[in-house]
Amino acid sequence: MTDIRFPDGFLWGASTAAHQVEGNNVNSDWWQREHGHLPGAPVESPSGDAADSFHRYPEDMALLADAGLNSYRFSIEWARIEPEEGFVSRAMIDHYRRMVDTARGLGLEPMVTLHHFTNPIWFARDGGWLTDASVDRFARFVEAALPIIDGVDLVCTINEPNMVSVLADPEVGFPSIGLPPGVPHVTDRLIAAHKRAAGLVRGAGSKAGWSVATQAYQAEPGAERVAADYGWSREDVFLDAASGDDWVGVQAYTRTKIGADGPLPIPDAAERTLTGWEYYPAAIGDGIRNSWARNGLPVYVTENGIATADDARRVDYTRGALQAVGAAMADGVDVRGYLHWSALDNYEWGSFRPTFGLIGWDPQTFERRPKPSLAWLGEVARAGAVEG
Repeated sequence: MTDIRFPDGFLWGASTAAHQVEGNNVNSDWWQREHGHLPGAPVESPSGDAADSFHRYPEDMALLADAGLNSYRFSIEWARIEPEEGFVSRAMIDHYRRMVDTARGLGLEPMVTLHHFTNPIWFARDGGWLTDASVDRFARFVEAALPIIDGVDLVCTINEPNMVSVLADPEVGFPSIGLPPGVPHVTDRLIAAHKRAAGLVRGAGSKAGWSVATQAYQAEPGAERVAADYGWSREDVFLDAASGDDWVGVQAYTRTKIGADGPLPIPDAAERTLTGWEYYPAAIGDGIRNSWARNGLPVYVTENGIATADDARRVDYTRGALQAVGAAMADGVDVRGYLHWSALDNYEWGSFRPTFGLIGWDPQTFERRPKPSLAWLGEVARAGAVEG
């Protein structure tokens, strides 16, 4: 079997999101939702200290670099930087700037995400993305955060705007299969906010993009139009909105089969992950190809992984995903990096049970426990190749 080779300069890394790993993000809307102070579905457990990466990020980054990875994607927390409207914490600006400098010092190319789901309490209480003021408020935050990204090459404005649109209305519930369509006027505001932020990011000398959660909508015979209509508001409108950006992030975990009446249930015999999703490593290839067809932008895989307690299965999944990435590149798609989700086992928006991490940790002491999958991915990165 011939190895699939990746070009020199390809980014190999792992990703996290601030709220999911930092801990004690008390001024965010998600913290308030976790404790019943804002509307939203009840959670199994609150985020609490999470992985305490707010304090332990140097160790976390060092583990990635020592394994052989060359990139780290992390988000900055709006609720820490602007805990009250109009007040910008210089200490938090310095904190996130130290994260950038620490990554660079370890030989990790930082990819900084400006918004990864969470918002300040004041923003949420005033309607969040449901209000016309949201675009200006986000642009003001981005402008305040520009010192953090000075010299950073790749900046993601908004993580998974399609999911932000879905989550904007706390009364909207998730179906057992597929996704809600999102809130149309929220989608419009997110696109406008992205455009404003991208202009500010470019003005600071960085390359701007955003990351879209692709769902690998696969039409059954005769259901092609149904699948196209279903995918438009949930994925394609956001990929189209990336046109004119410097790059686009693609994030994928599973697929959704579409029949004449919409999403089809996962077959009983299919392997499922700890999130209940179908085990389907090739999903990332579908997402990459759909993005390339719609906007032609250079692609970074900004998230891809599996929730499993079986680390050998994590390696299997990642190998299959990288094979799908390689196949897309062989067909001419410009893919420039693969960042695994997640660097750490983390807070998966209501529960710590779905473990996505390359690194585990002790919930009492926070001692880091690198998994064999981290060493495996590091070896792939050092070789620049994966078995075909």
